[in-house]
Amino acid sequence: MQHALSYASGPTDSPLLDETVGANLDRTAATHPDRPALVDRAAGLRYTYRELAAAVDAFALGLLARGIRRGDRVGIWSPNRAEWVLTQFATAKIGAILVTINPAYRTHELEYVLRQAGIRMLVSAPAFKTSDYRAMVEQARAACPDLEQVVFLDGPDWDDVVAAGRALDASALAEAAAELAPGDPINIQYTSGTTGFPKGATLSHRNILNNGWFVAELQRWTHEDRVCLPVPFYHCFGMVMGNLGAVAHGSCIVIPAPAFDAAATLRTVAEERCTVLYGVPTMFIAALAEPDFTSYDLSTLRTGVMAGAPCPVEVMKRVIDDMGMADVTICYGMTETSPVSTQTRVDDSLEQRTATVGAVHPHVEIKIVAPDTGDVVPRGTPGELCTRGYSVMTGYWNEPDKTAEAVDADGWMHTGDLATMDADGYVAVVGRIKDMVIRGGENVYPREVEEFLYTHPDIVDAQVIGVPDAKYGEELMAWIKVRPGADAPTSESIRAYCAGRLAHYKIPRYVHVVDEFPMTVTGKIRKVEMREASIELLGLDGGAETR
Repeated sequence: MQHALSYASGPTDSPLLDETVGANLDRTAATHPDRPALVDRAAGLRYTYRELAAAVDAFALGLLARGIRRGDRVGIWSPNRAEWVLTQFATAKIGAILVTINPAYRTHELEYVLRQAGIRMLVSAPAFKTSDYRAMVEQARAACPDLEQVVFLDGPDWDDVVAAGRALDASALAEAAAELAPGDPINIQYTSGTTGFPKGATLSHRNILNNGWFVAELQRWTHEDRVCLPVPFYHCFGMVMGNLGAVAHGSCIVIPAPAFDAAATLRTVAEERCTVLYGVPTMFIAALAEPDFTSYDLSTLRTGVMAGAPCPVEVMKRVIDDMGMADVTICYGMTETSPVSTQTRVDDSLEQRTATVGAVHPHVEIKIVAPDTGDVVPRGTPGELCTRGYSVMTGYWNEPDKTAEAVDADGWMHTGDLATMDADGYVAVVGRIKDMVIRGGENVYPREVEEFLYTHPDIVDAQVIGVPDAKYGEELMAWIKVRPGADAPTSESIRAYCAGRLAHYKIPRYVHVVDEFPMTVTGKIRKVEMREASIELLGLDGGAETR
């Protein structure tokens, strides 16, 4: 086997779903009308599939009455709540493209997404945590000529849209649906860009409906399952692997809280008798660390997904033994691939669930290639992980050049991740070709933060790296050069400069002022050397800082 190449293709015995997201919801509602479909714990809302389909149709008709049509972009900027799910399916019903906006975004990032996607309508929470969304929308709106309508939740706006839809005949929905095809774009998700601005990965009905379906299939979901989703809906983890996977199987979506709360998650699993739980490793670690963890009855839990960062062996053992998730799976993917390309199976070993990110997904191909030549490498040899199949995005919104850089002429998505494939076809991610930092499951591209730091009047150059951190896996550190005669900024002053303008997870925790950066002889910045020096400087000793 040592001569075998690092290529694998997934099983194709179960066919792809060849329908739109709206048609899939209608089919499930017809099959399981009285089954529970959606529970929003914070709002006290509960829907059966009949009620969910009716609420989706009512909002979809309202969107049509407000002039939203196939291909129009509708943004959603909100933490997890029932209206998020209704908006997701209502836009899909009429072929509008849902643009999912990170609740942590600040004005600078919101304005960029509104403009770049050409959003016509924004559905927004009025506020979240310390963020005044109304004020930020008002500030961004002046520079966004395409934005015609804002629907704020928790006020009359939502009901006004639904009321407008009552003037239309229900046949208007059927007419809208008749124009749609599974290959139509339905979702734009922004990923941090190495050029300093996020790119809008554009995904179709076929992309995300099938990915959600197969992620859930590999966990063996049925209409009896109740799925606890503390992961954010703005990301594929929540809206695709969670919401679409659940609806395609007639399972129940359970929202424990607007944002992750360990106690609320445990309480929800116990009281709602959830069988499935999703999370990044830090969420599971936080739940296991709850002081009264043992008081929660988690006996109904069976399976779920842990993704977003490598899973420590001890955490996986406790998730299986103490949370009862014997069938928990690990997923690997990226927004551009809808997102999942590899997944462990429910009967895989502990070793496979902690040392690998699983084997190739159904209807998907993966290969590992030498970054310099593009040749497929032998198994066990590191190289760049590439993936191809139905799940690859339609492209980056309005950025054909960047699309061509990421997806080659043969349809292979180049992930930028270094990986190996073992004799059984299981993949281990061993590093990153680019300098991406993963902080608490959030991908941060240093270039975007560097571009922003350049706007500081006293900074002439900035380089951002990740350093080890016990809580988040990695934390951001900025090395900066200041203009002659300027006072050296402190970590506090830099954080204050970023606050309100960058998402909290992109703000550097550490700042180091230097005269020069370590360089190669050809003039390239040596970030590896910077990281080593930073670990020593901060007293991290190459391991994770404890605090």
